[in-house]
Amino acid sequence: MPSCSGARSLVRRRILSHHHICRIETLCRPKNFISGFHSLQQYDQKKQFLRAIPRRATKSVKENVETKVKERKVYTRNIIQYISGILRLSTWDSAVQKLENLPIKWDSFTVNQVLKTHPPMEKAWLFFNWAAHQKGFKHDQYTYTTMLDIFGEAGRISSMNHVFEQMKDKGIKIDVVTYTSMLHWLSKHGDFHGSLRIWEEMKARGFHPTVVSYTAFIKVLLDNNKPKEAGEIYGEMIEAGFSPNCYTYTVLIEYLADSGKFKEALDIMHKMQEAGVQPDKATCNIMIQKCARGGDVVVMVHVLEYMRENFLVLRHPIFLEALQAIKYAGESDHLLREVNPHLMHEGIHEEISETEALDRALVLHLLERRNFEAIRQLFDGLLCKRYTHLDSPLITTVIQVCCAKNNVITALTAFKYSIEMHVELERAVYTTLIGHSIRAASFEQIEEVVQLMVKSRVTIGTHLLCRLIHKLGCNGMLDSALKIFNSVPNEQNVATYTALLDAYMQHGDVDKGIPLFMSMTEKGISASSGTLEVLINGLRKAGRLDDMKIYRKKQRDLQKSVHSQDIICVNVRLCNLLFDRFEALLPRA
Repeated sequence: MPSCSGARSLVRRRILSHHHICRIETLCRPKNFISGFHSLQQYDQKKQFLRAIPRRATKSVKENVETKVKERKVYTRNIIQYISGILRLSTWDSAVQKLENLPIKWDSFTVNQVLKTHPPMEKAWLFFNWAAHQKGFKHDQYTYTTMLDIFGEAGRISSMNHVFEQMKDKGIKIDVVTYTSMLHWLSKHGDFHGSLRIWEEMKARGFHPTVVSYTAFIKVLLDNNKPKEAGEIYGEMIEAGFSPNCYTYTVLIEYLADSGKFKEALDIMHKMQEAGVQPDKATCNIMIQKCARGGDVVVMVHVLEYMRENFLVLRHPIFLEALQAIKYAGESDHLLREVNPHLMHEGIHEEISETEALDRALVLHLLERRNFEAIRQLFDGLLCKRYTHLDSPLITTVIQVCCAKNNVITALTAFKYSIEMHVELERAVYTTLIGHSIRAASFEQIEEVVQLMVKSRVTIGTHLLCRLIHKLGCNGMLDSALKIFNSVPNEQNVATYTALLDAYMQHGDVDKGIPLFMSMTEKGISASSGTLEVLINGLRKAGRLDDMKIYRKKQRDLQKSVHSQDIICVNVRLCNLLFDRFEALLPRA
């Protein structure tokens, strides 16, 4: 029979275990999950502290321990999102001040994840260099490779090469991933010989390619019409013990389909299934698109049957291309619609004239050839004659491809065609144009696109409107920012007013900022903590310290009253997230 001391010890262990389980269950409830989940390490620290307390410790000491353990943490992903927001919405000078005041320790993971959120390229580079000077921080191959990818994706090859050379000069480890990124971007932007040189350098330095590296280099060779050399690399990959993955097979299928060898491409699909690799949605979409453009309905049917069996669907633009190809071939579209039940009624009532079909086919052909100048001239001609009505998915595809290839002139021409011909486009098309204009610093185009959005009655949205007003204002285009602000009176709220106010204050134009603030309050729009924060910072920079103290007191009073409220207006919350300090993202008690 166990002794009394042994029984007390057993009961004590069970109580602690029960307390631990209840604590985790409480934290995992939806209400508390985001704001208070503790790690096992914290629990271990608590348990060790409890063991150190004498059995006769007072209740107040234990309650003090509970209070310390229950301190809330901010998730790393929230920190990364907040830092990314700073880089996107603030000028660099303002961003530096906010970054330096953040109570976090800068490490490689945090910096790398921030860069992977794709902030504006210039800000990303400034942030990359700023981080290098932070105490205790040192860039590694991960942060360097991500920065290299950012320049490569933007087509800044000289900058990408500079980062690569900097890695060598500073003795940063260069791994297979870095080399693979280099050869991919060099080839993508036309430097085939540079891509070959990187491949040879990688092997000469003793790095063994992975299946991803082999696949990337095979695509480089095929894109540059080197099928024999690609076959040799494929054989080398097999000899090295690597099995082709889905992307490897897709690269081969795409090359064969581009060459008009649809049956051979279908054979590859069968072989990859025999090897235990199932074609995914991307592979099937590529095959259907190539077959539709090549007019091979027979192979298309085989791919559609596979998609039906595996519950895969087509992207909307590719569905329309396949539908048109089937109609031209005089075949039934029953299987196509069965595979894509979400698009069952798409195109049933469309009547495509012969002229429209020819113009559409010509646009697709020119798009495939990346002949953007010819596409622009074609749209200009169609706009003058006004007899051809191209559909929304085609225009959307043209705009997205042109923006991806940094040809915004052709994208805007297609966009204007849609406006003049009353072709309804999705909001995503407008945001694509705006995003490209921001990255290219073409701020005049932003105003034009926004005016067309207003004309087409497309909702801009408070968040996007705030970003545009702030971006234009901080780049010296205050008149354009004010024009956009006034063009959407229905979307004027505390967040948009604060964005325009911040633009004025960033330029030291307090004499325009104060009247704007007064106008907002006269219209019955109450200032948020973020609004007052912007006003206070502007007054401090202007040296008007007495006025600043008045508004600082108002901000404190407002924060006390808001803290006790359970519900906060969405626009007020957005305003605080964009313009208030770091504490705005911390979970409230």
